[in-house]
Amino acid sequence: MSDRRFQDGLRYRIEIPSVEGPDVMRAVLEEAETRGVPVRRVSQGSGVMMLTDAEISEMARLGAGAGIEVSLFLGPRGAWDTGGQSAATAAAGGAARGAAGVEWCVAEARRGVALGIRSFLVADLGVLAALGALRAAGELPSSLVLKTSVLLPCANPETARELERVGASTINVATDLSPAELGELRTACSAPLDVYVEVPDDQGGFVRFYEVPEMIRLAAPMYVKLGLRNAPGIYPSGLHLADVAVKLGRERVRRAELVLRLLRERSPELVEDRGAPHPADLAIPEP
Repeated sequence: MSDRRFQDGLRYRIEIPSVEGPDVMRAVLEEAETRGVPVRRVSQGSGVMMLTDAEISEMARLGAGAGIEVSLFLGPRGAWDTGGQSAATAAAGGAARGAAGVEWCVAEARRGVALGIRSFLVADLGVLAALGALRAAGELPSSLVLKTSVLLPCANPETARELERVGASTINVATDLSPAELGELRTACSAPLDVYVEVPDDQGGFVRFYEVPEMIRLAAPMYVKLGLRNAPGIYPSGLHLADVAVKLGRERVRRAELVLRLLRERSPELVEDRGAPHPADLAIPEP
């Protein structure tokens, strides 16, 4: 049993991923209010470079107003660049290729910070180390959240310990870990764990709603992260996928409602239905 908690005392927080712009975010916030789902983080997968300045600023404003952390993906990635390895294996999907790839990701972080974002998804270990060093040196805000991506999966305690050492604020775990294995990671680090309880098809497609209570008991503090099985890929998103992205965002909130209903039924002692926290509780300043 884990006795660790978030700063606001919660064991778990709801995260809605693939929130690809302000229109999707507004839909997610509306759906969350309608369904009584306390969303505390939204994350985006297309990347900072796929959003305009106005879109980034709007997402930061929406997040600050609702007390919700907004996490944007950094830079291009191995699966999109001109290298051939990603065509043969998904292992290179999140890699930053060469010194230029690292510099591009750092540039994305600086741009996002200037526009009010205080949380970024990082899919490359070298990029994580570089950003962690810049944060420690005061060149990036001390409150900056560096959230490792599922493309940099953590599957054992030693990796969790090392990711936290080089700068990870929260750690995305491999999607197939048992609750007991999540508990092993918890013993090795203090960073919250980001746990998909419904997993996108390209990351395994698992639907693990009944395991959520035991995950919370053993791995708190953790983000309960709702992907979607049997959903189309939308990265990089844009106007051509706007309607689909909005519908997927709403459905992820609906899935979160299903998880919370099951949690209330099976483990009511774990339910934490407080309203959205003040931004200070997230250790993320308003932009």
